[in-house]
Amino acid sequence: MSADAMAGKVALVTGGARGIGRAICLALAREGTVIAALDVNGPGAEETATLARELGVRALGVLADVSDHDAVKSALARIRNELGDPAIVVCNAGIAGEPALFRDETKAAWKRQFEVHVDGAFHSIHETLHPMLQSGWGRIVIISSIAARLGWRGAASYAAAKGALLGLMRTLALECAGKGITVNAVLPGIIETEMSRTALVKVREKLEAALPMKRVGRPEDIANAVAFLCSERAAYVTGQCISPNGGMWMG
Repeated sequence: MSADAMAGKVALVTGGARGIGRAICLALAREGTVIAALDVNGPGAEETATLARELGVRALGVLADVSDHDAVKSALARIRNELGDPAIVVCNAGIAGEPALFRDETKAAWKRQFEVHVDGAFHSIHETLHPMLQSGWGRIVIISSIAARLGWRGAASYAAAKGALLGLMRTLALECAGKGITVNAVLPGIIETEMSRTALVKVREKLEAALPMKRVGRPEDIANAVAFLCSERAAYVTGQCISPNGGMWMG
């Protein structure tokens, strides 16, 4: 398949309304990919779609909560009807949650992290995998976190959920190997987004001094890694973790 194999393919990006998700949508749109931006923030998803259309591709903003299987099914029915079957799936939807040491973690907070991150990935991939297998081409990218490698004080449920995604990624990669479908994970380091900006204000100077590259990341740093993994240039890359983190972790 040619180097521009992504062009015309439909990409489902969950959490596509803002931040990293929006940057991923626009990076894929620049490669000629048709964009389906799915998010609980419907207006934000539609705004992302508008920006993607300005880049010359078809795009759709879709309202859905990835933790709700029926909502994802309904959203995908609309996407298939208006755009076609997704051949690229980027599981980016996520939540940060309130900081709490594990001894103070509530069952509700723990459950919600897994509902959004792990169940959300299950719903999104399970509902799109069969057409990829039939066509013999697909790209699945799961957005995990450096917290899955390092742990994160005050964020046990978040780190645990992001770690679970790596087990899913590797298993899917094994099951899809040889079928034209690659499955990989991107593990962002400290990235400045709307979700993280408030927390960064208090510690930015100290963080940037500690990071080998002396800056926090931008959403585009993650989007560029995702675009590579979705491209034909990464056709022989599967079951791998790429971690754009400014040198914070080099494992």
